[in-house]
Amino acid sequence: MTSLTLYEHPLNEQVRIYLRLEYLLSQLDEVSGLSAPCHHIQFFRSLFDLQEILEQVQVKADLAKDLDKLKKKLKAWADVPQVDQTQLNQLLDQLAAHQRAVLQAKRFGQALKEDRFLTSIKQRFSIPGGSCSFDLPNFHYWLHQPLAARQSAIQAWMETLAPLRHALAFWLQLTRESAHGGTATVQQGFYQQEADGACLIRLKISPDLGVYPLVSGHKNRFAIRFMPFDDDHEVADNMSVHISVC
Repeated sequence: MTSLTLYEHPLNEQVRIYLRLEYLLSQLDEVSGLSAPCHHIQFFRSLFDLQEILEQVQVKADLAKDLDKLKKKLKAWADVPQVDQTQLNQLLDQLAAHQRAVLQAKRFGQALKEDRFLTSIKQRFSIPGGSCSFDLPNFHYWLHQPLAARQSAIQAWMETLAPLRHALAFWLQLTRESAHGGTATVQQGFYQQEADGACLIRLKISPDLGVYPLVSGHKNRFAIRFMPFDDDHEVADNMSVHISVC
């Protein structure tokens, strides 16, 4: 049986930023432990993309507010019958720990901005092929340091992002776990639905259908147009896809 492909689409700008940050942090995690120079070049590209977002947006303040909103929602469950109070208290304790870590941290990305080596190479990485040895001889020197030294430096940079990574992962996990929905029938390649204050939709689509979704919408309503990937596929008159709203 063919596995379903998961698509996620944010319904507000804040969640859009969170998903981009999660995507970049995932890339950093994937390549940070690898040893080849090409892997380290990809690490720095993802790191500088992440840094660019953190310099443009007050992620720390926004995430702190969203964690506080989440705490109020969780506390509202305390009076609901048959709620697992032990699990609820564990979640509240985890949330409180993430809140403290976020509030005590510097502005996210500040330590990266203050790093002399990163600052000296960041601009060249915006140029196609700008990481060549003649453009960045200091970076070329770094790439030829012992692997242990390179990985130690990478770990130190990653550690500065730990409060962001952990708090963001926690918020996204609970947001995704709040999803409700099921199988929906798509007619003529189009689907729309009321969202009622949602912030994220998740779609699971069989790749055998040969289509991908184009989503538009906001917290109260969204619409999806399913497009054929290439000329060899046509959009079926009726399709079944799984749609969840968070």
